[in-house]
Amino acid sequence: MSNKFAAVTGASRGIGRAIALRYAKEGYNVAFCCRHESPEFNEVKQKIAACGVRQIAYVGDMGNAADADGFFRQIRQEFGALDILVNNAGISKIGLLQDIRPEEWNQIISCNLNSVFYCSQHAIRLMLPVKSGKILSISSVWGCVGASTEVAYSTTKGGVNAFTKALAKELAPSGIQVNAIACGLIDTEMNAFLSPEEKMKLSEEIPAGRPGTPEEVAELAWQINQKNDYLTGQVIIFDGGWI
Repeated sequence: MSNKFAAVTGASRGIGRAIALRYAKEGYNVAFCCRHESPEFNEVKQKIAACGVRQIAYVGDMGNAADADGFFRQIRQEFGALDILVNNAGISKIGLLQDIRPEEWNQIISCNLNSVFYCSQHAIRLMLPVKSGKILSISSVWGCVGASTEVAYSTTKGGVNAFTKALAKELAPSGIQVNAIACGLIDTEMNAFLSPEEKMKLSEEIPAGRPGTPEEVAELAWQINQKNDYLTGQVIIFDGGWI
């Protein structure tokens, strides 16, 4: 039985799903979560089970302190350790700032930023005693440069980037690395609102000529967390040369 443990938030689809499956295929026991039970969530459970590793499948909102506590309580009880945390849970909101309602602002702050705080805090408590571990957050290029009509989303991802740099300095003496991947256009359900014409126009702006795939992000999320113990405090832009 494997003695390696990873946790991935927001893992029922898209980037989180690809990362959870990538780690399971490499022999990691995987704890993963999403906000709602769904056919996609059950499919991930089946695919991880097929890898022959242990799993924790948790339904809860990681932007809610009680749900995050419940998720990590199970991790402590069933795994007893955590080598890697991938903070992936996130939502987007398109619209003019003047039109965003307070509840929408609070929801995106909670899901995209508070979840990183709650889950990282819990992970640190498991990693500090062994002076080892890696925390990786999935961010966005809009957290680096900002995006019109995505002020709330850009704000949260900018917060994730600053969180990453600061926490890395705090935890480096304890042997824990903290990094982030700032994704560009990735072909996921989050971008399903784009029409084929809009996707084509965006792809023409990207020097690589296409969106990235969730599997490519998952591969980078795997590589960053293998060895590389001197790599910390970095926000790695993964956008095909777009920004």
